[in-house]
Amino acid sequence: MASATGIPESNPTASQRGNEDEPLLGRAGDASQSDGKGIQFNFVLGTAIVAQAGIWILAAIIWASVFIHPVILFSAHPLLNSAGLLLTTQAILILQPTHAPKQKHQGTNIHAVLNGTSVLALLAGLIIIEYNKRDHGGHFESPHAILGLITYILFAIQATVGITQYYTPSLYGSVDNAKSIYKYHRMSGYVLLILSFCTVAAATQTTFNKKVLHIQLWAVIVAAVLTLVGVLPRIKKGKLGF
Repeated sequence: MASATGIPESNPTASQRGNEDEPLLGRAGDASQSDGKGIQFNFVLGTAIVAQAGIWILAAIIWASVFIHPVILFSAHPLLNSAGLLLTTQAILILQPTHAPKQKHQGTNIHAVLNGTSVLALLAGLIIIEYNKRDHGGHFESPHAILGLITYILFAIQATVGITQYYTPSLYGSVDNAKSIYKYHRMSGYVLLILSFCTVAAATQTTFNKKVLHIQLWAVIVAAVLTLVGVLPRIKKGKLGF
């Protein structure tokens, strides 16, 4: 599936490859998968280790805050949403360093599974909070709820576009037409990642968090910044059309 980070395309020219292999920040090759090296190393290649630290810290903060209290139906909402964000980050990291056609194909398939699972987790989180609100009211009143709804919708669109443009390009008229929107899909994926962190940050200001979970805003911001510091330098300018 496509996402934020790169979808296999036709064989690039040497100059295009040079641009593709150059991260937005850092030296060329810092985040490029070596020929013959297992794709699993993409999870920690270059600055990815910093991203891993950030996203796992965020997940640990949320899960620990939930499990130190009695588990209720609502507990599944932060658990599933944080799991979805964790999986989305992994989907980005696995695909970013790919550049050869075989690498891109393999990376995209793994990316599809991770992002697909992420969207299912987020959907489950949405269903649970809506079921919970049925008895307690207060639909989409807080900044967190509004941001959350926007984020859910954009994730659904992102996933749908990603799957169809890569696996069923005929829906766009031709393979070339589908490829022409790859860069926009990648850009929107990074924006969606940032929006997701904003939604989590807004969650710290909800009444439930202040009274029960006590997740600190500063901790969420630190974890989010660490994740982005690890992800953003691995962006390859060529894949965004620069």
